Amino acid sequence: MGPGSDWQAPNGEDYLRRLNREGFAWEFVRRNPSYQNDHQRIAREAATVAGKEDAAIADLTRRWGLCFSD
Repeated sequence: MGPGSDWQAPNGEDYLRRLNREGFAWEFVRRNPSYQNDHQRIAREAATVAGKEDAAIADLTRRWGLCFSD
């Protein structure tokens, strides 16, 4: 985990206050145990089936309302 990942640390609140909406939403989602399990399941599926990665990522983003951009 990167800087600011421990939201319970004394400076964690400052980190969260500096985030925009998207950043705050990501911090919330990535700590959600259901999302973590879903992500791990999809990563395993994508690793075992050639060409499945794009479909798996699309499925994950659809279910969790995520949008990844460059």
